[in-house]
Formats: sequence, C-alpha cells, structure tokens
Amino acid sequence: RLSNLCVVGWDCYGSKTAFSGELGEDGQALWILVGFDIVKVDLGELFQIKIGLVPVLQHPQCSAPWSDFRSFGRSQSHFTSARASHSPAGPSNITYKVGAAFVGKGRNFDIKQSVFAFEPTRQSLNKQPFTGRGVSGQDAFFISSVGDAGSTAFGVADGVGGWADSGIDPSDFSHGLCRYMAKNAIAFQENYLGARQLLERAYQDVVADKEITGGGSTACVAVGDSLGSLEVANLGDSGFVQLRLNAVHYYSNPQTHAFNTPYQLSIIPPRILARSRIFGGMPLRDFPRDASVTSHEVRHGDVLVFATDGVWDNLSSSQVLKIVAEDMTRLNAWQTGDKGTVVGNELKTLTKEAADLHEEDISLQTRLAKVIARKAKAASEDRRRDGPFAKAFAKEVQKFYPHENFHGGKVDDICVVVAVVVGAKDAAG
Repeated sequence: RLSNLCVVGWDCYGSKTAFSGELGEDGQALWILVGFDIVKVDLGELFQIKIGLVPVLQHPQCSAPWSDFRSFGRSQSHFTSARASHSPAGPSNITYKVGAAFVGKGRNFDIKQSVFAFEPTRQSLNKQPFTGRGVSGQDAFFISSVGDAGSTAFGVADGVGGWADSGIDPSDFSHGLCRYMAKNAIAFQENYLGARQLLERAYQDVVADKEITGGGSTACVAVGDSLGSLEVANLGDSGFVQLRLNAVHYYSNPQTHAFNTPYQLSIIPPRILARSRIFGGMPLRDFPRDASVTSHEVRHGDVLVFATDGVWDNLSSSQVLKIVAEDMTRLNAWQTGDKGTVVGNELKTLTKEAADLHEEDISLQTRLAKVIARKAKAASEDRRRDGPFAKAFAKEVQKFYPHENFHGGKVDDICVVVAVVVGAKDAAG
C-alpha cells in the first residue's frame, strides 16, 4: 500500500504542480491535497513507470489525461492531520498588507495620483480593477483577494516599448494583463489558484480580447495564502525581493534571451507575422509555461517588493533593502537590540490603511512603495551615478563594442508593489 506520496505532474494550464497524497483504504481512490482542500480521485487505471505507481487522472477542464504524473518518493508531510485542518474555513494566521506606487516616464511623482492603497473590502466583482492606467505609463500592477479563500494575489507587468514602432500602444497589453489577473483572482471559486495558473488565465483573456490587437509584456505575479505559503511566477526582467529582519532573504533572477531582451508574453498581429516571413526578424513570443515558478515561506514582518525593471535597472536589491530598513527601523516595525533584529509590536497598527491618502498618515506598505518609487526615479535621472543597468551594459555590451558607452541611470516607467506580511505571534516563527 502506498501512503504519504508526493505526486508531481503538469496540469492543463501548463503548470508543474506538486501534490501530497495517499491511497484510500480500499485501494480504489487517491486522496490528494490540492491547496487547502482534500480531493478524492477515483483511479481509472494504474500502471508501472520506473518507480512507484502512476495514477492516470482526468481533469474536468482537460481534453486529455494529466501527463507525466509519477511518484518520486515519500513526502514528509503528515497527510492525515492535514486532512482535518487544511481548509479555507480554518483560522487565518497570515495576511498581506499591500500597497503600490508608480510613475510614468516624464511624469512627476504625485502622492494623490501615484500611490494606491489596497483595501479588500472595497473590491467588487462589478468594478474595474485599478492598474495604474493613465499614470504609470506602460507599467501596470494589480492587487486582489482570491475569491473567499483568504489568499491574496498581486504583481506587476511591464509593456514592451518596442511595439510602439509598429503603431501598437504597449500599455494596452500590460494593463489588460493585470486587469484580467485581478478579475480572475477575485472571481475564483475553485480549490487552488497558482501564480502561473493565474498568469495563464489572464494571458488567454488578453489574447481573446478584440480590443488588444498586439503587444507584449513581462510579468511577475504572486499568490500568497493565509498559512504563509507564497508562490511566484516570474517571466522576464520584472522581479521581486523578499526582505526579512534587515536582510535580503531571496531575490529573483531575470529571464532574458539576450542583454536587455527579456522573456515576454505577446500577441503578434497577422500583418507583422506576414512582414516577418518576408523580411525576417520574428518578434519574440514566450508563454506562461516559460515563467520561472518559485515557492516561498513568508513570516510575520517580512517585506515583499515586486517591481518592474524601471526599479531594478536603477536600484540593486541591497539598495532596496537599505531603503526599506531605514523606514522599518525608524517606525519600529523592525527593532534591533541585544537579541538582534526582531519584529516590532506595532506592525499591525502601522499597516492599517487610512481612509484618505495623505503624506503624513499613509500605511507602512504604501509608504515603502512610495519611497522606493521615488528613489528609483531619482536614480534613473542621475547622470553621474551608474546604476545596475549601466554596469550590466559595461559587462555585456562593451566587451563586443568597446566604443559604446552608457552611464548614469536608465529613465523608464516605474511601478512598485510592496506587501508587508502580518501574522499572529505564534506564526512569526
């Protein structure tokens, strides 16, 4: 009898997914932990492959059975106890307090227009999600609750500016992608929503949208649950850092085909396809399945910074940490003493969002997003200080073209989403 299996496969959205599970007592059904729910699956057929037994399952939204399912060893999870406790109705320990700041290239930063404070109670299925359109340029963002599961989804997207040369507004794709991610998240009523699954669904909606005729975008998307699990799908050169107690706990790596040529989702109009067949130079087209998917544990007091390349081309992860740490320690959200750095007792109060956005009383997460965006904009306009983009240019381009030079910051649209993780004392770890 097989028990405590870890089963891995590709789902019908192209996402690689891991499930904890065990065979039932009768040997005719497989119990699988999917997100927070326990799902019973009748086994239509079992056959041997290398190691273990492979269940052939039929997903209701797939035209063919899930492929590449295999047991690769026993998991260490306590599946029996999970069956009783992992459900959306259970207690929520972790919440994500999220805010955003953004400013388009050539615009001035305005606290009334360039900052967004997320409040879940203000969300509505009938209300169009705000993505920064009109202020953030070709950059876009979204923040949304995930149905009634107690999870939160958020992320950024950066429209590929080169599409403007073909008469296509690059912001249509990036803002459309974020709008559909927000709408899919809040309307979600199934068992589990992964970050790449959310990106895939939104991409398909963009492709089906007759008003979006072409364009492309990078994306960095997260879904965090109330148990402290965060899944991130990153495609291209947007990215994120996870900061914990005055240290960089994790930072993402960009996906690029070549220097300054990121992975990108895209719609290629027929006229451009026809022109490419004649003259060559096919536009880039990547897919949600190409995104790098990572899983993370978050803790009380962590700060998650998601941003487009307008930030990362001008600020390094260590510089972002310094910016965040200054405000976190000044406001006693992080406190340093004899026992090192700990989370302050007022974090929950600091992250409470005010009804009106005034400079002096915005929440901690919105304040952090605002400060990072302002620092990135100042660095982008500084011609005397070489930022990460200028340093990468010297390393990647000048070795082939020694007479080419790029110095200073890189002017671009800027978009930042900051999530401060707030949990119960016993969830702090």
